[in-house]
Amino acid sequence: MFNKPNFAGVTEAQRLLIAHWYACRSSDGLVARDAIDPGIVRSTLACLSVVEVNEDGEGRFRIAGSRLRDIFGMDVRGRRVAEIAGSHGECYALGLSSAVDRGMPVGGLIETAGLLLHAWLRLPVADEFGDLTMVICHDELIQNSRALLPASEDAPQTSPRFAA
Repeated sequence: MFNKPNFAGVTEAQRLLIAHWYACRSSDGLVARDAIDPGIVRSTLACLSVVEVNEDGEGRFRIAGSRLRDIFGMDVRGRRVAEIAGSHGECYALGLSSAVDRGMPVGGLIETAGLLLHAWLRLPVADEFGDLTMVICHDELIQNSRALLPASEDAPQTSPRFAA
């Protein structure tokens, strides 16, 4: 059976979030929603969103950082992921389902129409019943590939650079 390595992050913000997510894991391998400390990840908050996933796998934005308006061109709080058009909406849907199915961080890079790269990360978190019903999402537009970090030996596990 093929076992994909875990995603380790391609930006400093992603690595911070992934490290905090791993530090919050309980013995059953899950991260409780309440275990994430916003103070520790304060520097990433403008690029974060929280998406609630229902039993049908559909996501709805519960919280959306101010920089997500740059990506979507609108405030997405309260909107369903399916309402977001284009590659960004598709990226969200695929990343959400993969994070929930695997119970692990997933992420990657998407080339945008301009010169920007869209670095994305999805971190599944469990509700009070232990069900993976929420995903913490980090989305950042990067102007230059030189802003990407090299593959890290210190990451929880090594990983491919551009895929979940």
